[in-house]
Amino acid sequence: MPRAEWKGKILAESDHVRMVEGNVYFPPESVRRECLQESPTRSICPWKGEAHYYTVVVGEEENPDAAWYYPEPKPAAKQICNYIAFWKGVKVAD
Repeated sequence: MPRAEWKGKILAESDHVRMVEGNVYFPPESVRRECLQESPTRSICPWKGEAHYYTVVVGEEENPDAAWYYPEPKPAAKQICNYIAFWKGVKVAD
């Protein structure tokens, strides 16, 4: 089962992930929300739309903007609406 882990803490785990451009997107209900803090960071993808970011928090450690999602994706990316992906040292594996 795919999972995302950072600093020994499982952040997300699901058999219902979606793969886009080599990134694993986890369904919102599979993510441990207590490990995420909203970030003001935004970025634009020409075909997916505006990405919003989270800072990943485990204990006292923070990993700024290490997770992202598309709350209002463009039609071509509607299958990942609100699904969450990770990077910046977060280990994602089966």
